[in-house]
Amino acid sequence: MGLKEQITEDMKAAMRAKDTAKLGTIRLITAAMKQKEVDERIELNDAQVLAIIEKMIKQRKDSITRFEAGGRQDLADIEKAELVILTTYMPAGVSEAEIQAEVAAAVSASGAAGAQDMGKVIAILKPKLAGRADMTAVSAMVKTALTNA
Repeated sequence: MGLKEQITEDMKAAMRAKDTAKLGTIRLITAAMKQKEVDERIELNDAQVLAIIEKMIKQRKDSITRFEAGGRQDLADIEKAELVILTTYMPAGVSEAEIQAEVAAAVSASGAAGAQDMGKVIAILKPKLAGRADMTAVSAMVKTALTNA
């Protein structure tokens, strides 16, 4: 079963269980998926669905930071609850040691010599780590590896 079908099944289960918080979050996911399909006239695959969910997770984290800074803990709590539900659809994360190993392999595979070759290394890593690791942190590791090379 694909990720899209899994989300649909979870929505049906949340409806049956009358879990309004989970149902609301899942409806946000399905709305974002439908919007992308209509806008681009495509059928989404799992990688594209993961990209949508990853974007939503990033938005929730940003909102939590802003709400807490603004003293709106009630809104931050709502965002945190949505974040928990969104993260259940993401694949298992990768450890920092595994990321370091992937970075080292990508640097050697691309023949990168310095910071100007960072794009080549990221291009190799993105398909392998997207959705499983924070690409901002991966980018920082690549930059460190290239400046120390």
